Amino acid sequence: MVDVQHWLSALPPGVVYLIVAGVIGVESMGVPLPGELVLVSSALLAATGVVQPEWVAVAAAAGAIAGDSIGYAVGRRGGRPLLERLGRRFPRHLGPAHLARAEQSFARYGAWAVFFGRFVALLRILAGPLAGALRVPYRRFLLANAAGGLVWAFGTTYLLFTVGRAAEHWLKDISWAGLVIAILAGLGSTWWLRRRAHRLASAETADDEPVRAGGD
Repeated sequence: MVDVQHWLSALPPGVVYLIVAGVIGVESMGVPLPGELVLVSSALLAATGVVQPEWVAVAAAAGAIAGDSIGYAVGRRGGRPLLERLGRRFPRHLGPAHLARAEQSFARYGAWAVFFGRFVALLRILAGPLAGALRVPYRRFLLANAAGGLVWAFGTTYLLFTVGRAAEHWLKDISWAGLVIAILAGLGSTWWLRRRAHRLASAETADDEPVRAGGD
């Protein structure tokens, strides 16, 4: 994740937003890409001021909603054979076992599997194509798709942005004096524990000597 964040930091903000939308959009179409990793890296990057969190969230939500909708259309046209072909091409991510679990989720939650699936790696990839292949009504799909995309994108972005800003502020407040004190305290406690352990070991050895002498 650090490498992704470092790579994104070298790009103009507009390009970062396009990458966020593009990667998440393609992932939502049914292609296994690290969409969440890109979002997390971009949100943490926003905490440093390189990009704006609101635009990261907007890009992620737009990519998620558009990608899921395209995946729905492709799945509705290609049906289950399309999902099986994807499974053969990406067996580690979309194999028969993954497809079966995704179908169970749809059987249990219906269109709202799209909403909940936005927070689960497997369903995030399969939700759109699978909803189309199972002929879920598009209006119900779009409602769940938009709700899930917005909550996931804005919630993840602002949660990580807030955590990142708090961590950065906390690290800036640590002075060199505090760091030296912490190091000395650590060394002192280590020395004390070692000395304590040595004394206990010496005491146990002294207690054992009379017993041995009596036995002789």
